[in-house]
Amino acid sequence: MTDPALRDQFRPSDHPNDHFLLTTVVGAAPKPKWHNRARDLFEDPEADFGQSEWEEAKDDAARLITTEHERSGLDVITDGEMRRNEMVEYFAERIEGYEFNGLVKVWGHNYFDKPSVRREVEYDESWLVNEYEFTSKVASKPVKVPITGPYTLATWCFNEVYEDDAELAAAVAKLVNTEIRKLVDAGARYIQIDEAALATTPEDYAIVGDCLETVVDGIPEDVYIGLHVCYGDYSRIYPEILEFPVDEFDLELNNGDYDQLEVFKEPTFTKNLGFGAVDVHTAEVESVEEIKANIKHGLEVVPPERLTISPDCGLKLLPREIAFGKMKNMVQATREIEAELDAGTLEVAD
Repeated sequence: MTDPALRDQFRPSDHPNDHFLLTTVVGAAPKPKWHNRARDLFEDPEADFGQSEWEEAKDDAARLITTEHERSGLDVITDGEMRRNEMVEYFAERIEGYEFNGLVKVWGHNYFDKPSVRREVEYDESWLVNEYEFTSKVASKPVKVPITGPYTLATWCFNEVYEDDAELAAAVAKLVNTEIRKLVDAGARYIQIDEAALATTPEDYAIVGDCLETVVDGIPEDVYIGLHVCYGDYSRIYPEILEFPVDEFDLELNNGDYDQLEVFKEPTFTKNLGFGAVDVHTAEVESVEEIKANIKHGLEVVPPERLTISPDCGLKLLPREIAFGKMKNMVQATREIEAELDAGTLEVAD
């Protein structure tokens, strides 16, 4: 069982309620339109828009989204991953051994610059420390650092060197551990490992577990480790994932109308639950009452002191005003649920 005090380090000192449901986001936020214009200019060899201008644009976007997260009332924020292009590409560009060969069609009109591993992977320069240091200086609230996990970085590429994905993932896990150690040295205390691929290839949960053991090796006990798993058949990885060395599982349950909620009731869910209370796939802002009803589903699985409220996944594909509205209403719904728990008007299952 995860120590409740580990999550309480993110509780605001002036929190209005006795009960505390941590609120945060999974990571990626919609980028301002001018951010994308700036990137296009930077990539245009004929435009008078160099590296310094591009860095300034990313700084401005990160500062803006950090502020939006704080204005919405979130307890733990990110910079919305304003410096990142895609969850695999960004890291593959920074890991020695990965190379890019061109776009691969994913679905519809969507393309992904799928990398290849052409030689043994090596750690070069830090991936996220500068991002964290900038955001933590801008923010007045705790900052979470999402980082793509080694299994996803291994399986969402062409492996041309290692015997299989397990061997590649194990090698990448050592690099991720190096990066997290540097983040911790810089002051980070909330790390989220994104293993989007896990629920789509559930037979490999043991590989993910082995990688996570490497990822968290030597990480101080006061560092809170979350694991985000995108939508899939959770029944094929539960309860085995309870053995993973993480403090919190962040799960995409709203996307399936909470049909998979029963999966986590037997056997007992012993970790903290990062609970998707708003849908990132609809461009409509849920009402506070709707979100409160969703949060109550989470309380069927874990008690309040082990429940973290967030959107289902990243909000990056939504219009900015919709993303902000979802976060603001989510926080308001959470605070109202806390008040009802304090008043004893909301019963929680044992």
